[in-house]
Amino acid sequence: MSAAAESRNWLELPPEVTASILSRLGAIEILNSVQKVCSQWRNIFKDPSMWRSIDMRNLGNLHDMDYDLEKMCVHAVDRSCGHLLDINIEYFGTDELLLYISERSVNLRRLRLFSCYDISDEGLSEVALKLPFLEELEIFICPISKHAVETIGRSCPLLKSFKLNLKQCKSFHYVSDDEALAIAQTMPELRRLELLGNGLTNKGLQAILDGCPHLEYLDLRQCFNVRLGGNLEKRCVECLKTLRRPYDSTHDYEFDAGVHDTGSSDEDTGKQTIFKGI
Repeated sequence: MSAAAESRNWLELPPEVTASILSRLGAIEILNSVQKVCSQWRNIFKDPSMWRSIDMRNLGNLHDMDYDLEKMCVHAVDRSCGHLLDINIEYFGTDELLLYISERSVNLRRLRLFSCYDISDEGLSEVALKLPFLEELEIFICPISKHAVETIGRSCPLLKSFKLNLKQCKSFHYVSDDEALAIAQTMPELRRLELLGNGLTNKGLQAILDGCPHLEYLDLRQCFNVRLGGNLEKRCVECLKTLRRPYDSTHDYEFDAGVHDTGSSDEDTGKQTIFKGI
């Protein structure tokens, strides 16, 4: 590397190039350190357009943090000045925070919640009423009932992508078509649906195919109550561009989705699923 390249000053980059680079960082990193590097970077982060997407990704070790993620998230939302389109919240969050976000981000297009146990059914339902332009919703390991799914579907008519993973909130052996029927009845515009580890049966799958005619991608991995075959499987293959079957590999899933045998009796297969963020 030449001496000129080694001594290149980042502050000499065009502002739009610097902004493009910095926009790829997470909100926690930005607020804790990056914005403090220099006045130029601090001024860049005063622009609301830098906060259209807020990623509060973290390792979940909240007790070891010397800062309050909820207050930090509120600050980031305030900086967006109503321009927020995409937000990711992990391991924290309350009904109050979600309401705060929704009241100041009516144009939100994507909401991702991971392991947010303090967000209730009622809170999520109330917020859904305020997000009519939501197109993508991802819920991982957060308690949610069929009633909340129904409210989301009815309140967010533009919803195109829905990822629902409740595996650690449910018994491994649970069998239920509740969420599947709620999706089928209220989300007709879906193009992408991920239900990894859901308890739905063939009945629920049939309802989804009937109620979501535009569906292109369906992830049924670890939905072991679904028995694909015959006309049902034929219909899935004909209607969908991509079908992930119950026993397909989860190696490309963003979390550990391994199913482990604990050696229980024949009546109880003794399998459990462990999910960890990476």
